[in-house]
Amino acid sequence: MSATRPPRPDRDWRELRNKGWASPLARFISGQNLFLTISGLSVLLLPTSVFNQHGVLVHTLLGLLFLPACAYYLWRHIADYWDYPLTHTKFLGWVSGVFTVVCLASGVILTWEGVFGVQRSEVWRLTHIVTTVGMVLFLTPHLVAVVLVERRRREQPAAAELLVHASGHGKRAMAGALIGLALTGALCVLVPPVSYDNSFPEGYVEGPDGPFAPSLAQTDTGGAFDKYSLAGSNACGTSGCHSQILEEWQPSAHRYAAMDVGFQAIQGVMAEQNGPESTRYCGGCHDPISLFAGEKRIGGEELTAEPGHHEGISCLSCHAIQETDVKGNANYVMSQPSRYVFEQRDGSLAKMLSDFLIRTYPDQHVATLSRRMFKTPEFCAACHKQFIDESVNRVGWVQLQNQYDNWKASRWHDEDDQTKTIECRECHMPLQASTDPAAGDAVDWNRSADDGMHRSHRFLGANQYLPTLHDLPGAAEHVALTEQWLRGEIEVPEIADRWSAGPAVTLAVDAPREVVAGDQIALRVHIANNKVGHDFPTGPLDIIQAWVEITVTDQDGAVVYDSGTRDENAFVEPGTFMFKAEPVDRYGNLIDRHNLWEMVGVRFKRAMFPGASEVAKYEFACPGTASSEVEDLPRIEARALTVPEGVSGELTVTAVLNYRKFDQFLLNFAFGEDSGLTARVTELVRAETTIAIVSPGGGPGAEPGAEPGAELGGGSGPGGKGGR
Repeated sequence: MSATRPPRPDRDWRELRNKGWASPLARFISGQNLFLTISGLSVLLLPTSVFNQHGVLVHTLLGLLFLPACAYYLWRHIADYWDYPLTHTKFLGWVSGVFTVVCLASGVILTWEGVFGVQRSEVWRLTHIVTTVGMVLFLTPHLVAVVLVERRRREQPAAAELLVHASGHGKRAMAGALIGLALTGALCVLVPPVSYDNSFPEGYVEGPDGPFAPSLAQTDTGGAFDKYSLAGSNACGTSGCHSQILEEWQPSAHRYAAMDVGFQAIQGVMAEQNGPESTRYCGGCHDPISLFAGEKRIGGEELTAEPGHHEGISCLSCHAIQETDVKGNANYVMSQPSRYVFEQRDGSLAKMLSDFLIRTYPDQHVATLSRRMFKTPEFCAACHKQFIDESVNRVGWVQLQNQYDNWKASRWHDEDDQTKTIECRECHMPLQASTDPAAGDAVDWNRSADDGMHRSHRFLGANQYLPTLHDLPGAAEHVALTEQWLRGEIEVPEIADRWSAGPAVTLAVDAPREVVAGDQIALRVHIANNKVGHDFPTGPLDIIQAWVEITVTDQDGAVVYDSGTRDENAFVEPGTFMFKAEPVDRYGNLIDRHNLWEMVGVRFKRAMFPGASEVAKYEFACPGTASSEVEDLPRIEARALTVPEGVSGELTVTAVLNYRKFDQFLLNFAFGEDSGLTARVTELVRAETTIAIVSPGGGPGAEPGAEPGAELGGGSGPGGKGGR
């Protein structure tokens, strides 16, 4: 192709071709190229397998070794044939060479991403695939064309010699490819996937309705799962891939669902009173790893397996679920996830290889652990809807907490219009700016695949106590966010056009503007469920307490009346207006130790459906004596006021809605009064108003009580006394 030098004699090209076909370097290059092509197409076209996983590793390793040898060979080959006339054979060689160079470059980039990145680039993956196909399509006719030309000259000794060399070249190339495939096969034998012991422990007794009854949870095989097969959540973050999500999950209620000291204590009592097998009822939602491992049984030293205790609802406990039912009580089917060959092996090398495989060959990882089902409220309903029946209480069916049906019957759900509906994940898993490989979602109607967001795995709700009690990573930040969530202070832009503004629960004090000393003062505190997507409060209402604390002070700051205070032992005083439930057993005794296995009904319950409201009523004399009147609860003893008769002044009325996760009696029962444990109290909302006191027979303003004043609470404050 040089314009200044004439082509060399034809015999020179034949000699050069003979040397090329016989060259050990050329044969090595062809053998490696053939193996890389076969292994690459196997990974691309065949299902995920152990062979293909090892094939990815061998493909990468030999590809890196192939790179410098191929670069040197291409440079020499181009230099040797630079002056050769531009024929169809040379054109095919040039094009295949370009495809080869780009293919190698994209392979290096994909390798870099697999080692140092968090996910492979689809652009470079597609480039690698297209250039591989292009190289094959042009390199094959390039080689075949040379052979076909020489076959026409079979009578010539030179042509016969070239065909011999070409035949030897092909055999050596095939042998090289077979060596690579044999190496891959050998690795499959030497490094098989980690094997699991999916057998029930000795002495395991199946329930009458299945191996895990009375829990409705089940496995797709009907048998046990090795306790390590659903564990290993930390690896999801230490790989560098899902580190943000791991950080969010670490202090979440899901993570400590099994290590929760309250759960452990109550589970122990349940095992003693009702038999260890009955604790399986709780295990499907609180401790699935232990449940499926068969640890909840007679004769077991512990009711919670070691991984389950530390991980609770692990990453795989949710992401390995295949199907759910809205019946509740952990009514789901769990599939044991297929793990990569190095995924659960010890050592830094195994960890690096495992992470590399998941990043560069994520097909199995994505297909088995990411499903549209996870985005539905029905998925959450499997655990966030509970009941007990005869298998537990020996009496019959009783509904317990039920966030799913609450939500579905509320104003937040529109059966016919998704754009008017707010779903569980939109509230409790708000979108976060993300560098996570899981960022983006092309399925949600209001999102896109490149929105740079992932859903928070904090699952913010109402438990502002246990993260700090267990000293979990990031506990202080998580508790602060939980308290902001409880007060309704966290904005969720995704649903701002559908969600109410202001506090989650509103508070307003209705009181007269002024009152004559000696007359009765009637106060009304209005509480409304403003933007909670289900009942407020929700959850186990025999444990949870939300109550109105009201304080009336005079102009000097002295307390003249109060209700809802806590004593020195952190108990809320009797007669307080409180949101809670009082379940009973078959004999009418109060269920006050979360002994739900004895529950048959409820004698009292107060909670607010979404949009509903309640009124707390109080009445006392000014001055003189005071009493409070609270609907459905006993009256408290009268108290003396500090305002002398005939003296004008002003009363300040402050109403606060408090919340705590654990009733003090339960904490004392579970851990003893000497434990010093007191649940954190969060002030959800506060409202204030003033009442003028006028002397009998005089004073400006309207008739006493004629014009009530009210203020809507929207503020917040620190937890009250007794909080941790």
